[in-house]
Amino acid sequence: MSESRITDNLPPEIASRVTGSVINEGRATVVLDVAGLGEDSRLAIEADVKQSLAGVPDIADVRVVMTAERKGPMIIAIGSGKGGVGKSTLTANLAIALARKGVKVGLVDADIYGPSQPVIFGTQGQRPDARDNKPIPLASKYGVDHLSMGHLVAPGKALAWRGPMAAGALGQLIEAHWSEDTHILLIDLPPGTGDVQLTMVQKFKPAGAVLVSTPQDLALIDAARAGQLFDTAGVPVIGLVENMSGYACPHCGETSDPFGSGGVEAAAGRLELPFLGRIPLAMDIRQGSDAGEPPAAGDGAHAGAFHAIAEKLATWISERS
Repeated sequence: MSESRITDNLPPEIASRVTGSVINEGRATVVLDVAGLGEDSRLAIEADVKQSLAGVPDIADVRVVMTAERKGPMIIAIGSGKGGVGKSTLTANLAIALARKGVKVGLVDADIYGPSQPVIFGTQGQRPDARDNKPIPLASKYGVDHLSMGHLVAPGKALAWRGPMAAGALGQLIEAHWSEDTHILLIDLPPGTGDVQLTMVQKFKPAGAVLVSTPQDLALIDAARAGQLFDTAGVPVIGLVENMSGYACPHCGETSDPFGSGGVEAAAGRLELPFLGRIPLAMDIRQGSDAGEPPAAGDGAHAGAFHAIAEKLATWISERS
C-alpha cells in the first residue's frame, strides 16, 4: 500500500505532518512531525490518525510515531514605532489564540521600561524560579509561558537603565529555560527603534515581524520607521494590524472612528505587505486586559478578531516551519 493511500485518508492538517509510513502484515506505522504542538494536541492527533485509518482495507492495526526535532523556538517580533497603540494587548491575545490552536507558544515582554504582560496574564507579583542563573518562564492559565521584566523587579519600580543594560535584560528573557517543545516565541517589543530593537534584530534575528498601528497618520509614520528597521536587518514583515479601528457606541450602536479608519490597510497596500486584520476600540477588550482576562481566551464578541489574525500568522509560520 502506498504512502499516498494513507495520507489520502487523513485530514489535510495531519497529512501535512506525515514524514513517512510503512505497511507490514496489516500494521500501518505512521511517522508524524509534531514540532510545536503541546501534549494534548499530540494525543488528539494520534487518536485522529487511528480513527481515520481504522476502516481502511488491509489495515488491522495502526501505530503512530511522533518526532519533533529540537531547533529552538521560532522568534516572531510584534512591533510598533509608537507607544499606546495596543501592541501588548495584541501580542498577548495572539499568543493565547495560537495556544488554543495547539501551538506551544511562549511570550517575552521586552518592554523593559513599561512591562504590561504581568497585568494582562494576571501574574503580577509572581517571580520566576531560576536554574543555572537563567529564569524559568512562568506558566499561565491560558497555556502560554511568559516572562517579563515586571516579574523580575518590584511592582511599580522605575528602571533608570541605559541602553546596554536594557538590551542585556532582553537577552536574559529570551535565553531563559523555555520548554523544549516551545515552537513559537512572540516578542512584545517596546515602541521605537532603540537599543532593545537593535539587539533583537542583530543577536536574536526574528523569523518575521508583525507591525501594529492605529489608523491615524502619525502612528503610521512611526510604524513605517519600525518597518524600515526590520527591512534593513533582513527580517521579513509578516503583515500589518490596524488596532483601535472604530468604536461602536454601546447605547445607540452607531460606529465612530476617533483614530480614523482604513489607514493601516491602505498603508499595507502601498507597501505591498499583507494586511492581517483590524481590532476595534472596545470597552471589553480594555477591561479584560486590565483584569487579566484577555478576550482571546473566551468566546466573547471580539475574540474572533484576534483569532482571525492568529490564523493568518499560524499559516505563515506553518509554511516556514
